[in-house]
Amino acid sequence: MPELRLVLMGTGPFAVPSFEALAAAGYAIATVVTRPERPGPGNRPPEKSPVRQWAEARQLPVIAPDSINTTEAIETVRGVQPDLLVVCDYGQILKPAALAAARLGGINLHGSLLPAYRGAAPVQWAVLCGDQETGVSVIHMTPQLDAGPVITSRRTPIAAKETAGELEARLAELGVEATLEAVAALANLAQAVPTQAAPGEAAPGEAAPAQAALGEGLRGQPQDAQAASRAPRLSKADGRIVWTRPAAELEWHVRGMQPWPGAFTEVPAGEGRRAQSTRLMITEVEATDRAVPEQVAAGTVEIEGDVLLVAAGDFYLRLERLKPAGKREMASEEWLRGRPLRAGTVLH
Repeated sequence: MPELRLVLMGTGPFAVPSFEALAAAGYAIATVVTRPERPGPGNRPPEKSPVRQWAEARQLPVIAPDSINTTEAIETVRGVQPDLLVVCDYGQILKPAALAAARLGGINLHGSLLPAYRGAAPVQWAVLCGDQETGVSVIHMTPQLDAGPVITSRRTPIAAKETAGELEARLAELGVEATLEAVAALANLAQAVPTQAAPGEAAPGEAAPAQAALGEGLRGQPQDAQAASRAPRLSKADGRIVWTRPAAELEWHVRGMQPWPGAFTEVPAGEGRRAQSTRLMITEVEATDRAVPEQVAAGTVEIEGDVLLVAAGDFYLRLERLKPAGKREMASEEWLRGRPLRAGTVLH
C-alpha cells in the first residue's frame, strides 16, 4: 500500500466506521479534526463527539477549532503535512484555502447517491421523500457544497419500515468499503504528484496546484448539476404532522423524523382533565387502504377496539406506537386503555 498521510475530519457517528477502517488498514493518521465541545443543557458537562471519543481511544491527536477556515486552523493542518483530508459528518464547509492544506485536497463520504440530496440531512430526506433506494458517495471535494466529482459510490434499497436512524447506521457501514476504495485510488495516483509540490493558495472554486496535477478525469465523475436536489438540516418544528397530507407521505414522515426531531401532533385541550393541549410523539404508523369520507376532517380520531386510526388527506393512518408527553414509548393499544381521548377528537 502506498504511503499516504491523512487528516481525518468528522464529528458524528456516521464517520466512525470509515475512520476506524482507515486506521486498521495502516494509513498514517496525522491528526483528527472535530467540532468543539458545547456545554450541555443546564449544568451538564460538554459531551464528547463520537469522533473525539474514537480518536482518544486510539490515542490520536485531536484538534477542535471553532472554524476550520481560520488562518490558524489551516496552518495547524498544513503543519502536519497531510497528503489527503478525509471528511465525513464534520459539520463545517471547507473553503479553498482549507482544502489546499493537503497535497491532494480532500474527499468526503456523503450519505446519498449524489447529486441527490446535497446538504446536512441526506439520509432523512431520502426517507421523507419515499425513496426506495439510496446509498453513499465519496467525492473529491470542491468549495461548493457536496458538488465535487464522484470517485465511487454504493447503492442499497430502503426497507419498507426502515427509519432514518436505522438507515443511517447501515449507510455508515456501507461507506467503509467506498471510503477505503477512494483512499486507495488516490494513494496510487499520488505517486504521479510531486511530493515537493506546495499545496499553495487556491483561487476561489479552483483546485490547489498539486490537486490539479491529478487531472479532472482522475479526480472522479463530474456530477450533473441539473439533477441535484437539496437536503437541508431539519429543525424541531419539521417534526409536526400535517394531517392533510396523504397517508403514505405521513408514514414516510414518521420514519424520516426518527430518531430526531421526532414526528409529533397535538391533542387538543379539554380531553379528560387537560386544561391545555399536549404533545404526542408518534413513532410507528401504517397507512391503510380505507378511504376517509369527504365530510371527515383531516386529523380526526377513530377508535375501533384497540386500534387507533387518524384521518389523513386521503386514507386513514393506523397509529402503532407512540410516546405521550412525560411517559415512555408504548403501543397505541396500551395507551388507549387509559382512555386518553375519544373518537371524533381532531389532532392538530
